[in-house]
Amino acid sequence: MLVSDDELRCSLRTIRAALVDGGRFAFETRNPSARAWERWNTSYEVRNPDGDAVQVGYRVHEVSGDLVRVSETLSGRWWSERQTSCGVLRFLAPDALSGFLEDTGFSIEEQFGDWRRGPPTGTSEKIVTIARRG
Repeated sequence: MLVSDDELRCSLRTIRAALVDGGRFAFETRNPSARAWERWNTSYEVRNPDGDAVQVGYRVHEVSGDLVRVSETLSGRWWSERQTSCGVLRFLAPDALSGFLEDTGFSIEEQFGDWRRGPPTGTSEKIVTIARRG
């Protein structure tokens, strides 16, 4: 999870070191303007290929700046009690992302709103970035 500025910079420096000059890498971040976390307080049932049901639930606990604290809960016949994991997701604004990339020796070659190369919009839940090592 790349939550802190230091974690993000360290990861980008490591990726840069693995690329040759002019090398590229593609990745996605969450688009904060889409405010996807507002639709996450939900639960639903899914079934595995054998038809066994699993209840999946998501809950947003806190939104603070660009950080969203969430939990995921699973229940089904495999567990004697509900299984809950918690995490923090960062919704980095495009200008902040650009700054991190530039600070670590990258330039943005292209950005899309999805992996099918659709245009980025305010409602695109993703920002897909192709960055080039300078």
